[in-house]
Amino acid sequence: MKRGITILLSLCVLVTVGYFTASKWAIRHETITFLDPTRDNRPVAVDVAVRRDKELQANAGMLTLPVAILNHGNTVKFTEYSFLANAFAARGYLVVSIQHDLPTDPPMVTKVGELYVGRLPQYQRDIANIKFAIEEMQKVQANADYDHLTMVGHSMGADVSLYFAKLYPDHIKKVVTLDNLRVPFMTDGRFKILSFRSKDPVFKTDPGVIPADDVCEKAGITVVRTGFQHNDMRDTGPDEAKASIQGMLDKFLDDDSPLKPVETTTPVMTDAGPVAPYAPVGPVQN
Repeated sequence: MKRGITILLSLCVLVTVGYFTASKWAIRHETITFLDPTRDNRPVAVDVAVRRDKELQANAGMLTLPVAILNHGNTVKFTEYSFLANAFAARGYLVVSIQHDLPTDPPMVTKVGELYVGRLPQYQRDIANIKFAIEEMQKVQANADYDHLTMVGHSMGADVSLYFAKLYPDHIKKVVTLDNLRVPFMTDGRFKILSFRSKDPVFKTDPGVIPADDVCEKAGITVVRTGFQHNDMRDTGPDEAKASIQGMLDKFLDDDSPLKPVETTTPVMTDAGPVAPYAPVGPVQN
């Protein structure tokens, strides 16, 4: 009996190892750096993650890849969210993780009372990065749906994701945020939002960012209050945190179908001014 249990456990371990090994090799990662001529050839690096089989099918014109744009937190690199990129890629997404800030960028100056604590210039810079990266990715992989994006981000990257969604709602399919602290959620119900919230003594969400529970329910906003800290929500975080986030994310994406026909009648992106002002009153955070 004990020998049988030992053999069963060994098989389970082998299956698990085989699964993760296959997952790793099934997803292709590539770093590409584009130069934006409209901003003095500013380098915009992206990490592209895609399932090899889905990429082959897209290249053959058999399907159109859904697209997820992944935005990193302040001072965090674009390659430090592979657990999220792989979760989307495993679902058949083309995942584009963008490096937003550069060592040569001026330091961020925050000030309580200003719009988004003075971070609007950084948001606008990152929006320009996203738009430029999308334009360039269309040349790299034409068989992808860049008109219906899933925006994903952590911390400042989550705020950027929401800010982009406010400016270009017609181009948004879903939004996933991990601890956005500044930019309030949209409550018009035009697309679903999944938000993971940390339990952190340092990183506090500004007043007015998260709507009341009844408003969230009507607007299609799912708020997941975790026991994890703010900085647990990236590759350096504990496995428990990453597995929990991946599990909830998988449920959130259950209604997605990479093979679903894509509509291409949405308007072209145009520049838009600042969204409705919101001046946070809390202390300056990351």
